[in-house]
Amino acid sequence: MRLIWDELGKALPMIFHGNPRLVDVIWFTVQVAVVATALATLIGLPIGLALGLGRFRGRNVLRALANASLALPPVLVGVFLFVLFSPPAPLGFLHLIWTRRVVFIAQTILALPFVVALSAAAIQALAPGLLAQARLLGAGRLQLSMLALREARVGVIVAVIAALGTSLSEVAAVALLGGNIYGYDQTLASASLYEVSGGYYADALAIGIVLLGLILILMCGVGLLQHQGHGIRMRFRTAP
Repeated sequence: MRLIWDELGKALPMIFHGNPRLVDVIWFTVQVAVVATALATLIGLPIGLALGLGRFRGRNVLRALANASLALPPVLVGVFLFVLFSPPAPLGFLHLIWTRRVVFIAQTILALPFVVALSAAAIQALAPGLLAQARLLGAGRLQLSMLALREARVGVIVAVIAALGTSLSEVAAVALLGGNIYGYDQTLASASLYEVSGGYYADALAIGIVLLGLILILMCGVGLLQHQGHGIRMRFRTAP
């Protein structure tokens, strides 16, 4: 117990005094989380809408695959991408292994299933009569999609929150693909692993505290948006 307090006493000054390396890791982590979540949302939300609203063959199979992808081990994604991007693999010529770019790619792929599966589930949970009435009132495909997003906004926000949390805290794929290179492509999660492996427990504790605080701040911010959002007002033309 004394060891924990001793290391905590060393960790707190690193946070409050703005340790330069810690600041750099925080900044890169925020960049990765924001970019990966934004890309996952841009790619995944239309897919979630299609799975939630669409009427096509194989939709149930695709939804089942989307739900199953939530349990996809991050290290498996990392291994697959490592093989894919390593020469002489098909994409080896891109030379992405052990770069910052591959960290963004990996985190986007890991965040994508949460946006797709959770947004599709939220949209499918809407009252069937609501969307049917919108169709009768002449709602087009875009209007119907916007209505579904508005009514299912709580579930959609939860999907984005889950994607954001994954982007902030995932470590296995980042360490494998980026190499966990000191001072270059470390996120808070991978940096904490690096410090613990080297026996620098105060540094690891400082990074862990910042990561926890960052997650709490971002989740609270998204929660405020969730409660204060008033949705999108829409009008439909009357069907002839």
